[in-house]
Amino acid sequence: MKARTIVLTVATCLIGLTLCYAESPLMGTWKLNEAKSKFAPGASKSVTVVYTAAGDSLKCTIDGVDGDGKPTHTEWTGKTDGKDYPVTGDSNVDSRSLKMVNEHTYKVANKKGDKVIASGELVIAADGKSRTVKLHGTSADGKKISSTAVYDKQ
Repeated sequence: MKARTIVLTVATCLIGLTLCYAESPLMGTWKLNEAKSKFAPGASKSVTVVYTAAGDSLKCTIDGVDGDGKPTHTEWTGKTDGKDYPVTGDSNVDSRSLKMVNEHTYKVANKKGDKVIASGELVIAADGKSRTVKLHGTSADGKKISSTAVYDKQ
């Protein structure tokens, strides 16, 4: 009886966490609106970003193009707790942290090793139809970079 109660409690908690992420305005597919975005010449671009629930975490899958126009694919699974979680598919970034400020605002930081190479803010519009990601940092060759990427919800 005790084991059954524990299993049901754990299952209920996991379902609750999944539903919590499912209700977040961040969840879903986002497409880059290049006309409203600003990138440095030759910068890589995240063209499609998909957020899904992964148990009690958030999974982010990004398809884009690098500075030479070649396709890229990266993945990140983590929580919105500000802790670092590994990034796969990007040789410039080892880990990413995402911290929820409120339901529509997140702080983000990309790291290579222990060094923050880009950080900024992700803001979802009040109507949930668009989001803006502003990042500032340093490129691999030491140059200051900044970008503003605007995405439309699909």
